Amino acid sequence: MNTTTKFAGFTLGLAAVFGIALGAGAVLGPEPAEPDTHDANAHGAPAPAADQLPGGLMATESGYTLRLDSPQAPAAADVPVRFRILDNTGQPVTRYTRAHDKDLHLIVVRRDMAAFQHVHPVLDSTGTWSVPLNLSRAGDYRVFADFTPEGGENLTLGSDLRVAGNYDARPLPAPATTATVGDYTVTLNGTVTPGAASKVTLSVNRNGKPVTDLQPYLGAYGHLVALRAADLAYLHVHPEGEPGDGVTPPGPGITFFVTAPSAGDYRLFLDFQHEGVVRTAEFTVSVGTNEAAPSAPAHAPEPAQPGHGH
Repeated sequence: MNTTTKFAGFTLGLAAVFGIALGAGAVLGPEPAEPDTHDANAHGAPAPAADQLPGGLMATESGYTLRLDSPQAPAAADVPVRFRILDNTGQPVTRYTRAHDKDLHLIVVRRDMAAFQHVHPVLDSTGTWSVPLNLSRAGDYRVFADFTPEGGENLTLGSDLRVAGNYDARPLPAPATTATVGDYTVTLNGTVTPGAASKVTLSVNRNGKPVTDLQPYLGAYGHLVALRAADLAYLHVHPEGEPGDGVTPPGPGITFFVTAPSAGDYRLFLDFQHEGVVRTAEFTVSVGTNEAAPSAPAHAPEPAQPGHGH
């Protein structure tokens, strides 16, 4: 990703911008608010325009296509998945502009969001990407490829992957402002308002003590993905600042500036690295309601699956 406010959704023609209420909720307005002084990311790129169609809706966009070698896969813990990014002539793209330490980020999530993976495939000389995935849990998955072709703009393309077997669908966990992963607790604070890049901070504690020595991961102290429960609309952001800039501390708080497009329940996945291990804290956030989110911790996510790709 090369902007902290990149959003990709799944509804054609979606152009409204909404506010995420983290904790207390927010009331939506029909008109986008004027941009504030944070309407740009830490690298100087502007936030997406309110009338910009989101990416990730389709497998093809702006002349590029995400083509999975197969739309089906067996249920297994280590399944090789291959795909290509094709240009408008049907040729595989082999040259990319690196963003956040990688040429391409692949986000894979089951549609009930009970299984999430953020991985980094390997590109061969023919333009084919490959990566092993943990697909031991059957069901329908959404695959997002987030990349910037050389000389082009950043894109997020999406495609479906069906994994054979009995689908053990899970209900979405209840909204909460804290999440636990092992002996770490992550607390989410902030409100996202319509039409502006709004400040959200996620603070990491371990056994009740602030973590002040987070390690860089993908060029930042944290990496956040958010998915809307209704349709898996995709929001991918990075935090304000970067390691070594003399301003951004290595914890406990990781600050993001977020812009997003509609009400509903969202699932947030925060990757952070400490003591050489990348962990993922998961939240459910209810957006666009007047109800306060409960302060009790969400249930801990299941242990990380092999092939998480960090």
